[in-house]
Amino acid sequence: MAAPAFQLVVTGVPLWLLRAYLEELGGRPGADGLLQGDGWQAQLTQVEDYEIGSLRVGQVRLELDGEAEAVGRVRKALEPRLMRAGG
Repeated sequence: MAAPAFQLVVTGVPLWLLRAYLEELGGRPGADGLLQGDGWQAQLTQVEDYEIGSLRVGQVRLELDGEAEAVGRVRKALEPRLMRAGG
């Protein structure tokens, strides 16, 4: 399998919420836990928490693949949803 068109580790957004964001953008549950939209597909994987001192924050790997235009649309639409106050 080729590398995904776009890969990002998202910190501070739970997997269930990231999945909901992708569903709002047209993603439908598919085989093997994939979300499939028009011209794109996404795989979400819970990864090890980010730790600094006693602080632990959850992380999710987003792998987004598909037609370049479709991937670009999804990335652009996700950006404001993934912005968090404070950085």
